Parts: sequence; C-alpha cells; structure tokens
Amino acid sequence: MFLKVKVLPNAKKEEIIKKAEDSFEIKVKEKPENGLANKRVIEILSSYFDIPKNKIRLIKGAKERNKIFEIIN
Repeated sequence: MFLKVKVLPNAKKEEIIKKAEDSFEIKVKEKPENGLANKRVIEILSSYFDIPKNKIRLIKGAKERNKIFEIIN
C-alpha cells in the first residue's frame, strides 16, 4: 500500500491528519535536517497503523514536503 504524505516540519505540536484513504498531513517538531523529520514521520505512521517501523519505507520525496511511503505487508 502506498501513502501520500505532506510533512510539515518545525511544528509546535505533532499531529497526523487524514485527508483521504491514502493521503495524510503530518506535523512534526523535528527540523528537516539529516533525515530527522523523515524518521519521525516513520515513527508516527508506525504508531498510527500499529505496525513495526521496518515495514514502512520512504519511496519518493526524501528532501521534499510531499512524500510517498510504502507499507510492506
């Protein structure tokens, strides 16, 4: 399954907003440096879907706000 995620780094509080069945907006406190925001997004998605972090892979958009993640079954 593929997820479209818009990441908003440097947010005051963290939250996940479901826009559509496969589309999310995620606010994270981390800065977009050295992949810190991406790692935090993976942690948040892992918690949201109740799956291990190693089942979530960043496919596209490592240095962009709009990203595509894959959830591996």
